Amino acid sequence: MSELFERDGVVGDLYRPDGDPVAALVLTHGAGGNRDAPLLRRVAAEFAAAGALVLRFDLPFRQRRPKGPPSPSTAAQDRDGIVSAVTAVRELSSAPVILGGHSYGGRQASMLAAERPDICGGLLSFSYPLHPPGKPEKARTAHLPDLRCPCVFVHGTRDPFGTPDEMRAALTLISAPHTLVLVDGRGHDLAPDKSDAVPAAVDAATTTFGWH
Repeated sequence: MSELFERDGVVGDLYRPDGDPVAALVLTHGAGGNRDAPLLRRVAAEFAAAGALVLRFDLPFRQRRPKGPPSPSTAAQDRDGIVSAVTAVRELSSAPVILGGHSYGGRQASMLAAERPDICGGLLSFSYPLHPPGKPEKARTAHLPDLRCPCVFVHGTRDPFGTPDEMRAALTLISAPHTLVLVDGRGHDLAPDKSDAVPAAVDAATTTFGWH
C-alpha cells in the first residue's frame, strides 16, 4: 500500500517496507508519462516488498502541466526536483538513497548523479534513452564517465532508443560497478505486466547495491 506524499514541492506516492529500509528509492517517470505509469507502480511495489522505502514522484515539468513532453530548457529544474525528492526521503530514513527513473527520468537522474556524486548511493535506470530513435550518432553519453556510484540499467532488447550492443558499448564508459539487465523481446515500455523486467531489476539491485 502507498500513501500520498506532498512536501516542499514534491508530489508523489510513498511506499514503506516492513522493518528498517535497506535503501530509499526515489523513482520518477519518462517524458510522456507521470508517476502513475504501470512500470513505476510495479517497481515501487516490488522494491518496497524487497525492503526499500520508495517514493515515486512527478517531475516539476509534469506538475506544471498534465500532458506533453519536457522542454530541454527546463531539464535543470527537473534535476532540482529530484534533489527535493532526495531531501524529502532523507528526512524519513537514513538508508542509502538510490536514484531511479524511466527513460527521461532515468537520464536526468544519471546526470544528477554525475554532477553531484554525494547525492546518492546508486542509480537504477529503466530504458535509458541512449539516443533518439534512428539517430545513434546523437548518443547521450557525455556524463557517463563521471558516474561514481553503482548502477543498474534495465533495457529491452527491442528498445529503439538503444540496441543491446549500443548499451554495452556505452556502459564501458562507467568505471563504477554496473549491471545491464536485458529484457528479451521488449521495447521502451518494458511491458511490466508481461515481462520479468521488474523482478530482474530487484535481483540486480540486490546484488549490485549490496543489499541483504
